[in-house]
Amino acid sequence: MMDKTRFIRQLRAGMTEAERRLWYHLRDRRLEGFKFRRQQPIDRFVVDFLCVGRRVIVEVDGGQHNELVDAERTAILETAGYFVLRFWNDEVMRQTDVVLLRILTTLRTQPDYSL
Repeated sequence: MMDKTRFIRQLRAGMTEAERRLWYHLRDRRLEGFKFRRQQPIDRFVVDFLCVGRRVIVEVDGGQHNELVDAERTAILETAGYFVLRFWNDEVMRQTDVVLLRILTTLRTQPDYSL
């Protein structure tokens, strides 16, 4: 368990610029009161951002991502009952407002599991 904790701490410390920018807008319930966690373990994965109450995962992908692996990961997470949104680093950096609106629109349409 300690290895996973250490790994998650490293991920948090090494967030990309795009992840840091998005986290600024998602943390502390800044996006219309929705609560997010960052670098959250789910199954065998660690997702970038998770809104637990709506079961929405937000992933920010850079050039190192393999689309086939990401598609398989998304399918597994969706089978587990999560809704997965993926954005490229470039999208987050250049169109932050558009990304936030898409996240917000998705959150508003998902059932509330926090009850």
